Order: sequence, then C-alpha cells, then structure tokens
Amino acid sequence: MPRPAGIGSLLDIALDEDAAAPLFHQLYAQLRQAILGGRLRPGEKLPASRALAGELGISRNTVLGAFEQLASEGYLIMRGGSGTYVAGDLPDRTPEGARPIGRAAAAPQMARRSTILLRAPRTRVEPARASLAPCFAPGWIDSGDFPFALWSRLLAKTWRQPMRAIVNGGDPGGYPPLRAAIADYLRQARGIDCAPDDVLIVSGIRQAVDLTCRLLLDPQDKVWVERPGFPGIGAAIAASGGRLVHVAVDEEGLDVTEGLRRAPRARLACVAPSHQYPLGIVMSLQRRLALLAWARKAKAWVLEDDYDSEFRYTGRPLAALRSLDEDGRVIYVGTLSKLLFPSLRIGYLVAPPALAAAFRSARAVVDDQPAMATQPALAEFFASGHLAAHVRRMRQTYARRQQLLLQAAERHFNGRIVLKPDTAGLHLVGRLADPALRRQGDARIAEKIAAAGVTVSPLSAYDVTPKAGQDGLMFGYAAVPDARIEPGAKAIAAALRL
Repeated sequence: MPRPAGIGSLLDIALDEDAAAPLFHQLYAQLRQAILGGRLRPGEKLPASRALAGELGISRNTVLGAFEQLASEGYLIMRGGSGTYVAGDLPDRTPEGARPIGRAAAAPQMARRSTILLRAPRTRVEPARASLAPCFAPGWIDSGDFPFALWSRLLAKTWRQPMRAIVNGGDPGGYPPLRAAIADYLRQARGIDCAPDDVLIVSGIRQAVDLTCRLLLDPQDKVWVERPGFPGIGAAIAASGGRLVHVAVDEEGLDVTEGLRRAPRARLACVAPSHQYPLGIVMSLQRRLALLAWARKAKAWVLEDDYDSEFRYTGRPLAALRSLDEDGRVIYVGTLSKLLFPSLRIGYLVAPPALAAAFRSARAVVDDQPAMATQPALAEFFASGHLAAHVRRMRQTYARRQQLLLQAAERHFNGRIVLKPDTAGLHLVGRLADPALRRQGDARIAEKIAAAGVTVSPLSAYDVTPKAGQDGLMFGYAAVPDARIEPGAKAIAAALRL
C-alpha cells in the first residue's frame, strides 16, 4: 500500500511497496521529477537521509541509494558533513512549472511523408485465438510440414566450422552460390533467362520495391499500381516519393488502356501478372504485350511481383512476364518466405543486366549486405532438390484444402456467399451474392464473422475506391488444417444466419 510522506509530503512523495519498481527507484524518480519540475530549486538542501527514511518508513540505505543515483547523474551534490543539495547546473533542467515528458507530451514533428507510412492500411490479419478457432486470414501458409530437422542440419553444417567468406560476407548482392541456385531455379520453373549476377538477395518484396524506387524514380514520378492491389507495395512507393496512379484490374489483368489514359508518362508499373493479389486474375497475353510495348515506348520500367506463382494446381506454372521482355525493362521480384516459412525474410530481385551493377551498389549504400546466417543453408536446400520436393508436397496440401473449402461453402453458405475454384494461390474470394449482405458491406460482415471467432478479410480493404457490387471476403485456406475448414464454414453460416 502507498505510504504518505512526512517531510516529503510537500514534494508529493508516495511510495508503494506493492509496485513492481523497487522503493529506491520510486524515490529516485519522484525526487528527480521534483527537481525537473521546479519544486526542488537549485541549491536547495534536502532533508537528511536518516530523517527522510524515518518519515517515509523505509531504510536509510534506500534513501542513500536514491541520493547517490541522482548525484551520479548530476542532479544532486552530496557534501560530506554538510548535507545533500540540488545541483545548481542541472543536466536537463526544464523551465519552472513545465510538465514532464511523457504520454501527454505534444506529438513529435516528423517528415510530411511519414504520414504515408503511418496511415497505410495493414491488411495482414493477425488471427485471434488462432489455436482455438478457424482462421481464414489471407497471406498465411502452413509451416508445420516444413522439414525443420533437415533445415537444422544444413544450418549446423554451415556454421560448425564456417568459411571466412561466410563469416565476413561482403557481397552486396548476397551469397553467390544462393544467387546461382535461384537463377537456375528461375530458368527451369519460370522461364527466366538470367545470370547469377542479375540476382540480388533482399529481405522481401517491400525492400525490393524500395530499392527499385530509390534507383529508378525521381520525386513525384508517377507509378501505375493495381486497383485493387496489395497496399504494402503502394505505401513503399509513396514513401519513396512516387505518385501512385491506381489502375483498375479487370478479367484480363491490369487495364493498360486506362493506365495510358491516366498517366502515359509514368516511370514505373507494378503488376502481379501470374496471379494478381487479391483477385487471382491471370494477365492475358495481349495485356502483357501491351504493357511491355508501353514500357518500351515510354522508356519506363515494370516491376513484376511473382506472388505465390509456385502454387499452381492445374498444369505447369505460367511463364513470367520477364520471360517476354526483350528490352530489359522488367524487374522481377519473388519471395522465399511464402515457400518455406515467413520469418525467413528472404526474397530476391532479378535486375535487367544493364541495371544489375547499379542495384548491387544501391543495396550496398542502404544496408551494406544481406544477412548471411541462412543463405548457405538455403543454397544447399535449392541445389539438393529439397526445395522442389517441399513445394510439390505443399502444392498437393493446398490444392486439397481449396477443395475442402469449396465443398464446405457449397454446403453451408446456401449461395449467399459464392466461392469459385482458382487454378493457383493461397486464398479464394467469396462474393457477396445476397443483396442483404452487400448492403451491410464486406467490412461489417467480416466484423460479424470475427465476433464468432473466425477470421476473414474484407476485399474492400485492398481497394482505394471500392466499387458497388465488388464487395467480397478473402478466405485464406493454406494455413487452416483440413479438420477445421468445415467447422469454420459452419461458424460463418451461423454468425450470418445463412
């Protein structure tokens, strides 16, 4: 319980034995604030340590400890035989009556462009009670089947007696054997003809976007971005000084004609042609060729985000847009975090050959070099065929879960939320087919579902100007165990009385 102060009452000193902070620290903090607030003035003598301890009901050593700490920081002067005094030249004295710096202080002044980062929507839903309730949040993968025992052996093999080149690092492009493995993988899986020197190891898609903008954009240069699209990319571009031009996505992908009408001299276009996020659209060949023709004529650049392209369930993975690029205008980016596990935080950027050296130099300026801890193990994971085997296993798992979700929706949603199969990806879009649901809006529907303990994401969160009739819910199925898909659909139906 708090003890009222005697001699210290004028200073509003009150100590609490039940508080987490020790008594000495409580006394130190309150005396310090009394000095900074002007209630103890420069040169003023403090009560004797023995007297103050008696009035506060604490040990003298506690008081001495607080005094000594304040003296060591320059707030007090302890004169043997004379007493303890407030220092005349305080280290960080505030004007009399000034309020201490704390939660009520005025907001700090930041750069104008910081508002872009602070206001950017965060669409990665953190599932509440994930271990107890079904979570259909998009963007999550199932890491439970990752071969962590093998991974630990590969890490140990590298770091038991690491080579000096691995310990010291130094290559801004990343570990050369990993870059070579990625180049070989992309040639086989995505039809991209690139050299290891074209590959740059990055921490993820956003860092790739940031580097691209730093290198290729001047302030206020216009950039085409997909609408709807992933807000994280738009925020990274805007924070780098680019002006976003939101271009609609239809059944053929990015509407190049609209982009030409709105910003024909844009410097960059960011697209996900193989499986657009969040709609899952595959960009048609005609649109791909039109986009490349625009880039060639406008001397612009195209950043290709190859999000989740490996998880294609019908036929072979589609060829990347980069494979059609004959003019060196496409910067290709991908991530390994969706293939392996999210906290890996490793992705890659494939630069046009003419820009490869510039990208490495820019990377060296920004943060010297990528972290080397996992790169050698990753290189062997690629080269030994373990990556390809893991992707095949997860492709089968995710295809099965998509089918289970479709079947559960057919049984429980009564046609009021309509899900259609997708040939690729990690989520499905459920359209609100019932007028009563559409009137409520997908954000409100998602809130009702969350109240029932199930997580989904509203499609409107990905669109700066949601259209009427375009509302929908995103059902991420990759991270949902098979046995929890059916209960999740039933809980949604019950929450919405479908």
